[in-house]
Amino acid sequence: QLQNKILILTICAAGIGGTFQYGYNISIINAPASYIQTFMNTTWLERTGVPLESNVILLLWSFTVSAYPLGGLTGAVVAGPMAIMLGRKMSLLLNNVFVIIAATLSGFSRMAKSFEMIMLSRFFTGMNAGVSMNIQPMYLAESAPKKLRGAVALTSASFTALGLVLGQVVGLRELLGGEECWPFLLASNMFPALIQLTALPWFPESPRYLLIDRGDKESCISALQKLRGTSDLSAELEEMLAEQAAVKGQRAKNPWELFQNRALRWQLVSIVVLGSAMQLCGNDSMYFYAAYVFQEAGIPQDKVPYVVIGTGSCELITSVICNMIIDYAGRRPLLLGGYIFMAGWAIVFMVTLSQQTQSSWMPYLSMACIFTYILSFGIGPAGVTGVLPTEVFDQMSRPAAYMICGSLLWFNLFLVGTAFPFIVKSLAHFCYMPFLVVCVCTALYVWFFLPETKGKSFVEISEEFRKRNFKTKTRAGFYKGPEEIRTTTL
Repeated sequence: QLQNKILILTICAAGIGGTFQYGYNISIINAPASYIQTFMNTTWLERTGVPLESNVILLLWSFTVSAYPLGGLTGAVVAGPMAIMLGRKMSLLLNNVFVIIAATLSGFSRMAKSFEMIMLSRFFTGMNAGVSMNIQPMYLAESAPKKLRGAVALTSASFTALGLVLGQVVGLRELLGGEECWPFLLASNMFPALIQLTALPWFPESPRYLLIDRGDKESCISALQKLRGTSDLSAELEEMLAEQAAVKGQRAKNPWELFQNRALRWQLVSIVVLGSAMQLCGNDSMYFYAAYVFQEAGIPQDKVPYVVIGTGSCELITSVICNMIIDYAGRRPLLLGGYIFMAGWAIVFMVTLSQQTQSSWMPYLSMACIFTYILSFGIGPAGVTGVLPTEVFDQMSRPAAYMICGSLLWFNLFLVGTAFPFIVKSLAHFCYMPFLVVCVCTALYVWFFLPETKGKSFVEISEEFRKRNFKTKTRAGFYKGPEEIRTTTL
């Protein structure tokens, strides 16, 4: 059907310049790392006549790498006000300006003989990713029909994984990963931005944003007709009007107001726990060990980058599978299964690392652990976590919730990146013990406290959390408010 095609094209237009950039820009920085460090040393030598010491080069490189999550944190903070004031679609379009600035800076950095331009470009690239990681799932979930909401919002994770894999492929020595091409590799993120700037304006704004935030019922109906076609829209429109009535007279909330509002207590705890666990579960750190484990398994060093592409492909495959089953299996089973399997494979991985030299087949088991750990992450936590803030918060709280969730994601990414080398040094083969604890604790939280949101309207989900947030204070039960009073007769 034409309308299904329009929804699919909307997803693609939002994703290619959205979360795709997050995965792509994480992976393209790895291939030219040694070339950029050499460029830093050569540039400093030309400026001062004195070469840089190795520890100073490492420090400058760490600043360059750290600029990305710092930019992401900034982007996550500005994403909320952007989504409220500009709308979801316009925010995604404007977000491409950050990438175009970043691509210009990195593309001309070698010509200008300035490694500072690379640092600044990574900051702007991070800002782009921070905004898109928050606004894209919000935009897609608000535009999707209820029965497909999970699958549509989850495409954000699929585009992240796709960006990760394509970044690894483009970073190969045969393509743009060579010494002469690294400025073009870093500037290649401009192309997805240009595609989105060309395509996304043709598709509608979020219908919920138009109706509930702007109060524009005609534009909302027009957007729904484009996305759903001539099918009966009365039920969906009635649900939106019910949500509009529920938040009538309210304004968009600030992040600190969510912490003060008891009616949002369990929603907030849920996104804090799950948003933190997504980065603290150790999935990204598996890539740290990948090259070492593959070499131990006998794979030649010059072939390791090709095998590493397989790890990114695992995440892509599982995110697509998760996309297909989320609205059938539900959110809780996927999260629960993902973290339980990750906990199990973390134990096996630590055992295999400690026994690497004891048996000839142990490195192969370590290699299998890397793939299965990433597969377990992709099947649930990678995608479902990004869907939840849209589902468990109402329209007025949603942008602020994504600001909190996004800020946690980027802060924890920075924390793990900084702390993991010290964890490896301190715990050696048992370096995955902290990640194991995180996975087990998160699985327990999901089992005991997180309700299922599959197939429920936003109003129904809010009502379920309201019951949790306001459990009976007295034996007589919870006071429901003056609307329950029928008579004053004693």
